[in-house]
Amino acid sequence: MDKSKFNRLTGLNLSYFKNDALSGIVVFLVALPLCLGIALASGAPLFSGIITGVVGGVLVAMLSGSQLAVSGPAAGLAVIVLNAIEDIGFFEGFLVAVVLAGVIQLVLGFLKAGTIGNYFPSSVIKGMLAAIGILLIIKQIPHAFGYDKDYLGDLDFWQVNHENALSAIVNAFNQMSLAAVIISIASLAILIGWNYLKIKSLKSIPAPLLVVFLGVAINQLFIYLGNGMALSQDHLVTIPELGTDTNFSELFTFPDFSVLSDPKIYTIAITIAIVASLETLLSIEAVDKLDPQKRRTPLNRELKAQGVGNIFAGLIGGLPMTAVIVRGSVNINSGAKTKLSAFLHGLFLMASVLAIPQIINLIPYASLAAILLVTGYKLANAGLFKQMYRTGRGQFYPFIITILAIVFTDLLIGIIIGLVVGILNILLKNMKNTYSFDAKLHQEGDPVRLVLSEEVTFLNKASMVKTLDSLPENSQVIIDASNSVYIDYDVLEAITTFKNEGAKYKDIQVDFIGLEKFYDKYN
Repeated sequence: MDKSKFNRLTGLNLSYFKNDALSGIVVFLVALPLCLGIALASGAPLFSGIITGVVGGVLVAMLSGSQLAVSGPAAGLAVIVLNAIEDIGFFEGFLVAVVLAGVIQLVLGFLKAGTIGNYFPSSVIKGMLAAIGILLIIKQIPHAFGYDKDYLGDLDFWQVNHENALSAIVNAFNQMSLAAVIISIASLAILIGWNYLKIKSLKSIPAPLLVVFLGVAINQLFIYLGNGMALSQDHLVTIPELGTDTNFSELFTFPDFSVLSDPKIYTIAITIAIVASLETLLSIEAVDKLDPQKRRTPLNRELKAQGVGNIFAGLIGGLPMTAVIVRGSVNINSGAKTKLSAFLHGLFLMASVLAIPQIINLIPYASLAAILLVTGYKLANAGLFKQMYRTGRGQFYPFIITILAIVFTDLLIGIIIGLVVGILNILLKNMKNTYSFDAKLHQEGDPVRLVLSEEVTFLNKASMVKTLDSLPENSQVIIDASNSVYIDYDVLEAITTFKNEGAKYKDIQVDFIGLEKFYDKYN
């Protein structure tokens, strides 16, 4: 089969196979412990996270219009899933809610609900990226020191083990592992220094991939030396081994549709569909901003792809999925060019469980933490903060508040707070932009000329009333509406009240230009 025929049948592109294959390996190495950790935090079977990672990588990648996004289980859904399983009482019943959530997403895609993603302000999206970067940094520091009490994929400041991200760092310093520190330092040196490497043949190898091999080699060296420094299995990736921990038939769990008579199922399904859709749209918007080629993802198509993915995952025992910004960021930083990378990462996840679990279980968390630390810095570098500061307060304040809100709450709540701040900022600007007045051209004794804005809404009423009330006695004011296309009735009423009452009391002459058409409209 030639490349063009393969592209048409699968929607994948083989033109950048080397770049995408190497990137797919790196994303797989990062995604694997994330899938396991999120399943663990969700109170679900361990393999349910792997199933979702495989479905998100293989199926959703083919259906999606995004070239760089990577789908899988999301940390933001872990608490929802945990509570839902407890409410329903058994995992098989919960899977029905996952299937229904996928159906709802599919319907939303056909209803073109994905366009809501176009309404997220740029400052909020950039704030989200920076917040994810900051969380990656502070959450991976303990793993870099060998303190692995929290699962690798957690991005919450407040942890379920009664610690927070900062206390975990303090404890990491007190309980550090020398082997993990050596692996982390060596890994960071390679990840940072690789950009300055001048040997082109070596530079074609992704630094994150080399870091993983180096971490395994260092730990195996410590084991060989028998000096007591080697990392125990608690500090290494751990996936169950087929034939030892479980059988192939036990990997899959099937939904029990007898729960369809329980109203709770529908509430949970709607909740998952809404949260998963919002997280996906946010992640897609963020990945598009990071894309070096600045490609735009068709959002409605993405909702449909996610819907099909969740239906299929729910039918074979997987967790609900979203497009995940961490995996997408790692994908971009590893040099991916097309969605073949996400597709291959899904195949690698499947192969790791079926064929090479013993090898995967040699990878230190410290190596993966180093990769995520560098990814975090690229998302939250100082240049981004300088750029946002230079754009002015209107962009900078929502950006900073979004960061703080996400770091100390969670992704969706933080985004909502950022949106509210952005909307308030627009409203405040709108309130101030009631009219223009050129003080430089105004001569003392001349009439005060207030040129109304193109759109004057009820939000401008307070500003207009304040201005008119501040006019001095025995003055003259001209209210010019010749450029206006809309003036709210409340504003007209306030102007009329001033002319008939306040202006007469202060002996102020009020003249109108172009207001007559608006009076005629409301009379």
